[in-house]
Amino acid sequence: MTFLRSLAVAAVMTAFASPVQAQLQAPEPVRPAGAQVDYHVHVKGDLTLDEALRRSRESGIYYGVAINGGLSFPIASDEGLEAFLREMAGKPVYKAFQAEGREWVRLFSRKTLEKFDYVFTDSMTWADDSGKRMRLWIAEEVGTIANPDRFMDMLVDRALDIFAGEPIDIYVNPTYVPDQLATDYDRLWTPARMKKIVDSLAAHGIAMELNNRRRLPSAAFIELAKQAGVKFACGTNNAGAADLGRNEFCAEMIRVHQLGPQYLWTPPADGAKAVQRRALLK
Repeated sequence: MTFLRSLAVAAVMTAFASPVQAQLQAPEPVRPAGAQVDYHVHVKGDLTLDEALRRSRESGIYYGVAINGGLSFPIASDEGLEAFLREMAGKPVYKAFQAEGREWVRLFSRKTLEKFDYVFTDSMTWADDSGKRMRLWIAEEVGTIANPDRFMDMLVDRALDIFAGEPIDIYVNPTYVPDQLATDYDRLWTPARMKKIVDSLAAHGIAMELNNRRRLPSAAFIELAKQAGVKFACGTNNAGAADLGRNEFCAEMIRVHQLGPQYLWTPPADGAKAVQRRALLK
């Protein structure tokens, strides 16, 4: 059989292939990864959805647009999440849910949550040993931290509880500490504390965000997480248009720490999302 005749036969066989066979033969779409994606973009402040989409097209960075939901937030039920999903339908973005506080698991249903491409949270809202609920970025709620080491031990314990008990795909704003402790970040995040965090992330299949806005986590944390097998995801958590950049910090960390494709997180397939494979404890 001549080469041209072989091509002709192959073309006929392809034309009459079943739809299933055609799907099997079709190459899978290339998914953006690493600094080509910002998984943590908020449409708020002076950043409109149209402007976000324009920036995404201009920069070539695919966005994950996130909606916040939780206790005392404007969105605290499935109804609000469903409205966001309708607004995002057909838009060239990932649909993300940012779970706020520890109460979110009792506020939203699995049926609605699994419609999102992924769910993420941070360890910035929790109750201390006395039961005082606080948001770590609000100084008035935190108060004066008299014993930083005791506070850090609580923070690590609360983070481990989150990883073990909440079905999340990414740990965002990772390793954040209140402003009054920020100058001692490297001392307070001891090797033992860091190891607890990265080991738990690895054990529960949770990715760690490389946060552009806060430039977190530290280089030492990234190296330890890499050794533990944790995957990384770029994210900004912008407050508006001005601080939504082009993944500069994340791209730098990927280069410096040689984070090849095997270390870069991508959204899980339907059926493999955290909210589908882990219990939604009420």
